[in-house]
Formats: sequence, structure tokens, C-alpha cells
Amino acid sequence: MQKLFSGKARYSGQFTGYIYFKLKCLSEISLKGIFTIKKSQTKIIKKMKKQSILFLLLATIFSATAIAQDKKMPSPPAKASATIDGIAVTIDYHQPSAKDRKVMGGLVPFGEVWRTGANATTSIDLSTNAKVEGEAVPKGKYGLYTIPGENEWIIIINKDIKWGHYDYTDKADVVRVKVKPTKTASFVETFTISIKDGNVVMEWENTSVSFKISKG
Repeated sequence: MQKLFSGKARYSGQFTGYIYFKLKCLSEISLKGIFTIKKSQTKIIKKMKKQSILFLLLATIFSATAIAQDKKMPSPPAKASATIDGIAVTIDYHQPSAKDRKVMGGLVPFGEVWRTGANATTSIDLSTNAKVEGEAVPKGKYGLYTIPGENEWIIIINKDIKWGHYDYTDKADVVRVKVKPTKTASFVETFTISIKDGNVVMEWENTSVSFKISKG
């Protein structure tokens, strides 16, 4: 009887242990499953966040581009280029407009250094050694500054090309030449630079100024 009881007890203990082992395994599997689901959900959330950020960036870029296309620059970029005596001359500048304002002696003061346009300083690129109004200028790219005057303009070829004329220094001047302004045939609303017959011609409002470029 004691043997039978002890056998039953041993069997009962083994069975209980087996059940405990199975329940433990199931609980571990369940926990692993929950952890896996959470991990998977975290990955999905992270992926969705990345996609949302990318979408917002693309939308922002698209909107900015559309606005930029709709809104024209008040002083758009322009270029004048020609070959003079074998010298390739290229001038990059921006074109401000009068817009019912007094330009010479007003918007563009007399006796002060001017960037010769708007925004960035106007630049002049000479493909080979040249002369500006008879003064030697080595080949290269330079800032084209001017000092407007009622009866005389100073043309400045300067080593620096910067935004505007605020950091201009005459220490970087290559040459300075003086020229006389003339009157335009008709009113010129937008500042324009052109190259005609070996001369760089600048026109705005009722004023025209030119300087000669020749072989160095």
C-alpha cells in the first residue's frame, strides 16, 4: 500500500513537473511572440516615420520651387559676351529697373562706388591679356565696379568679386580709368550692359557710359 502510494506520488510529481515545464515553454513562446510583435511594430513605426519625413521634405522642396518659379527676381541675372581682337569677353551682372525712381544721382549716388548692377558685384572675364582704355589688364576674372558722376565716371577693374560693393577696397584695384557719360536716345527702364564695336556699353535711365577693350 505504501509502495503504491509512493509510486502514485512519484508519478503525480513527474506529471506536475511535466505540466510546469510545458507551461513554462508556452509562456516563453508567448513572451517571445509578444516581443517579436513589438519589435516588428517598432520597425514599422520607424519606417513610417522615415517615409513621412521624406514626404514632408519633398513637399517642401516642391512648394519652394513652385513659389520661386511664380515669383520672378526683381533684378534678374544677365550676361553680355563677345570677342574683341581675339579676346573673349564675358560680363555677368544683374539688371535692376527704374520703377519710377530717380536712378542717377538718386538710387545710384554720384561719387560713390557702385557694384554696376544689383545683387552680386558685376564681373568681367578676359580670356587673354587686354587693355581697358589703354591700361593693361592681365587675363582673368575681375569685379567691375564704377563710380558714377554727373560729368565723369570712373571704371574700376578690381581683383575682388563679392556680394555688392560693401567690402570693396581700392587696394585690390587693377586699373582705374575715367570716361565721359552721354545721353541715351530714349529712356532705358532696365539696366543693360552690351558689347558693341570693341566697347562695353552700360545704359540705364537717360545715361550711357562705355569703355574700350583692346588687345594687350
